[in-house]
Amino acid sequence: MRARSPTRGAMEDLQRAYSRLCKESGAEPQEAVLRQLQQPLQGRLDLTGQSLTVDTCWALGKLLQNQTVWTELILSDCMLSEEGLTMVLQGLCANTVMRLVDLKGNNLRAAGAEALGKLLRQNQSIQSLTLEWNNLGTWEDAFATFCRGLAANSALQQLDLRNNQISHKGAEELALALRGNTTLQHLGTFCQVTASFFLDLRWNNIGLLGGRSLVNCLPSNRTLWRLDLAGNNVPGDIVRAVEQAMDHNQEQHTAFQESQVRTHILSREVQHLQKERSKQFVDLMETIDKQREEMAKNSQAVAVRMGQLQEALNERHSIIKSLKAKLQMTEATLALSDQKAQDLGELLATAEQKHRLGQQDAAERESKLLRDLSATNEKNLLLRNQVDELERKVKSQQEQLFLTRQELTHTSAELKMRTVEAEERLDMEKRRARQSLEDSEKLHVKEVECITRQLEESQKAMQERVHRLEALRLSLEEELSRVKAAALSERGQAEEELVKARNQARLEEQQHLAHMEEKLRLLAQARDEAQGVCTQQKQMVADSQARASQLHLQVEGQQRRLEELQQLLSSKDQEKVAEVSRVRVEMQEQIGRLQAELAGQESLKEKVAALERQLKVIASDHREALLDKESENASLREKLRLKEAEIARIRDEEAQRASFLQNAILTYVQGSPLRSLSPPK
Repeated sequence: MRARSPTRGAMEDLQRAYSRLCKESGAEPQEAVLRQLQQPLQGRLDLTGQSLTVDTCWALGKLLQNQTVWTELILSDCMLSEEGLTMVLQGLCANTVMRLVDLKGNNLRAAGAEALGKLLRQNQSIQSLTLEWNNLGTWEDAFATFCRGLAANSALQQLDLRNNQISHKGAEELALALRGNTTLQHLGTFCQVTASFFLDLRWNNIGLLGGRSLVNCLPSNRTLWRLDLAGNNVPGDIVRAVEQAMDHNQEQHTAFQESQVRTHILSREVQHLQKERSKQFVDLMETIDKQREEMAKNSQAVAVRMGQLQEALNERHSIIKSLKAKLQMTEATLALSDQKAQDLGELLATAEQKHRLGQQDAAERESKLLRDLSATNEKNLLLRNQVDELERKVKSQQEQLFLTRQELTHTSAELKMRTVEAEERLDMEKRRARQSLEDSEKLHVKEVECITRQLEESQKAMQERVHRLEALRLSLEEELSRVKAAALSERGQAEEELVKARNQARLEEQQHLAHMEEKLRLLAQARDEAQGVCTQQKQMVADSQARASQLHLQVEGQQRRLEELQQLLSSKDQEKVAEVSRVRVEMQEQIGRLQAELAGQESLKEKVAALERQLKVIASDHREALLDKESENASLREKLRLKEAEIARIRDEEAQRASFLQNAILTYVQGSPLRSLSPPK
């Protein structure tokens, strides 16, 4: 992307900085440069065809070091000196925003090639470099330095090296650079919208050896997409080998893009399946949580009921303890009554001794004894009433125990019913899952059969079409070979004429440039006259270039005819390859969909198996909990039975004691001597 258009304030700052740098070097600012600074073109500094002095190049180099406005620098046909070019390139070494540099037609030599190598080593922002119509390949050591810088660069993507007198040794150095550089995609003319990347080394002197070196380096470089070696005396087999390597790189790139698209689609499908799987898992976990909550509620209710039963048992224990205390109190009262009976015996003994003293005292004592006996009888009646009340309470407790037993049986029956219902639901879900799996497998088998039939029919049709295209290709190849033979003979003649005209034009340009340099050194004060002579020389150069361009146009007309035939053949091949690749892609997509469906069915089977395992675990846990609850209920029943036996035993003992006490009192009363003295009722 290009930078946005600088503001007027920024352009004024650049003008002031340029003027200040020119004054520091003791030179006047050039009007052409100031005009370009006043009217910028969307982040581009275009000085095409301007004659730049060394001082101007020094100022531009200093200005380019820290500027952030321009991303494109156009210096084509400026005929820069080696010193001026070195200063500009030194400024670009520290620049971090420049993306495009055009140095076309500047007659670069050894120093320029070395400066360009240094620029490529240090600058990591330039992506496009145009070096057309220079002489970089004439100096082999300097061109080797340039190639080493190219190998060390990791940002350059487009490079134009047409018409640079590159020999087979220079091609070998360039091949070594291409082995180490894996980011260069385009060596040739820069185009703003292009669908293919290519290496353009046309109109050099690469020859057979250089072509072989380039072919040998291509297997290790997978980023170069097209290599054009026209006008280099390279044999046809090497050109075909280069075209095959470029086609292989393009196929690899397209295959890589298709694999990226497929992986993206598959990742989205996997994410969708994962979401569905997580949703199903969440639903399953919710149902399991609900079942767990129901089981927890049931267990809590059972625990609450057991707690209530335990409290009732504790209350009965406390009642039994209170009864024991009351029995102890009754025993104490009985002991007191025994003691009183002993006292009465003693009193009777004293009464027998004192009977003789007076019947009146005996009558009083007898009445007193009768009152005591009536009181003891009343106490015995009260004790009997208390025993009856205790018996009624024991009966009520037994009834409560019977009711609790019934409730326990009801709860156990409800739990069993719920387990049976859960097992029935599990069986129903299993049957439904098996039925769905069988239906999906039947549908899958039918779809596979249909797809196989379609694939067989499409393969037969494609084979017939491939046979027809092969016959057409053979006929076109024969015609192309005839046309190539005629074009090669014509191109050889045109190239000889072009080389002669080019050498003559270069000699004339060199002579005129030397003459101009001498005049510039000697006639510094007469600048206007020198500029007039320079315009005349430029006119002569333009005439020579016009003649050369005419010859070049003739050669290009023949080349275009050859390229049209090649494009026709390549279009036929591309149609065949596209049709085969389309059918292959469709088959792969169908196979991928089938594999995805199989994977989905396998995942569903795994989910069903996991659900069955979880349900088995839940059922086993539920059975274990029921067994534990039943064992607890049995232990509680055993405890209740023991308590009831103990209560019955205590009741029998109390009844025996009461009967013994009653018999003792009756025998005591019947055997007492006072009974004979008591008046008849």
